[in-house]
Amino acid sequence: MPTTTRQWLLNGHPRGRGIEDGDFKLVDTQLDDPAEGEMLLATRYLGFDPAQKGWMENIADYVAPMNIGDVMRGSGICEVIESNGGRFAKGDMVFGTTGWTEHLVTDGKDLTKVETELSPTAVLSVLGTTGVTAYCGLFKVGKPVAGDTVLVSGAAGATGSVVGQLAKIAGCRVVGIAGGPDKCKWLVEEAGYDAAIDYKADNVKGQIKQECPRGVDVIFDNVGGKILDDMLANIATGARVVICGGISRYESGGKPVGPGNYFNLIFRRASMAGFIVLDWASEFPQIRKRLEGFVQDGSLRYQEDVQEGFENAPETLKRLFVGKNRGKQMLKL
Repeated sequence: MPTTTRQWLLNGHPRGRGIEDGDFKLVDTQLDDPAEGEMLLATRYLGFDPAQKGWMENIADYVAPMNIGDVMRGSGICEVIESNGGRFAKGDMVFGTTGWTEHLVTDGKDLTKVETELSPTAVLSVLGTTGVTAYCGLFKVGKPVAGDTVLVSGAAGATGSVVGQLAKIAGCRVVGIAGGPDKCKWLVEEAGYDAAIDYKADNVKGQIKQECPRGVDVIFDNVGGKILDDMLANIATGARVVICGGISRYESGGKPVGPGNYFNLIFRRASMAGFIVLDWASEFPQIRKRLEGFVQDGSLRYQEDVQEGFENAPETLKRLFVGKNRGKQMLKL
């Protein structure tokens, strides 16, 4: 029997503005029965990342462009409902890029079986793209050594909160920048940051200087814009600046103005580099095992913000851009 399912389709390219309700369209679609080697999956959770807005804008050239009418791209955890000789058996839980759909028919070649002793949702958060992005950006690009001062922007977000804790595990002093006293309190009391800077309390540059008197050895930037400029003003000699994201530009769109303090890279003989985590995809299984070990021994904590209801997918994505989420943003179907 063919399956009728609901899907959210892309209905607008939000360039130069925030995401609007009209950028998505909810439709009913009929799926064919699984062919030989295919499976019917039911989506149980969706995961959300700021990068999804870049995909909607078609400015991210490391992924295929999205056309109007495409199923909205995104990650998910699914249960195998039927398997016609597919890679996974009925009842298996799998994760990967699923799109915003309640059901899908797939050969599963780009999906991975959920195998963790943690809650299954961890494969979208601390063990998912979020966790491996934090790990690869920090250790492959930032290369911290014990005693370094590490400064993280967007520090209470899903990626930033993991970055700081990994830097602590590596023996670093860690300072986070976040919005509001509640998030700053969580960073210090729960995530183990040495200090937290509230960017809403003004004079970020002065606060960084106060908390990082010897300068910053590793910057992990998720924000861009003015905050990146303030961080660059305080780098130490030989600093490594890791550019992971630029949430400040997602509302305005377009390319952000270059930082005014970039010349400090010369004065401090520092380096600044961007990265795409997919470059280390072959190492993800080992990295996930390591991250899971850190969670199990109590040295790594993670937060999940789980909303409910497939019809709320667009609103759930929007939460990322107004700072409503605490940790990894997800939606339970």
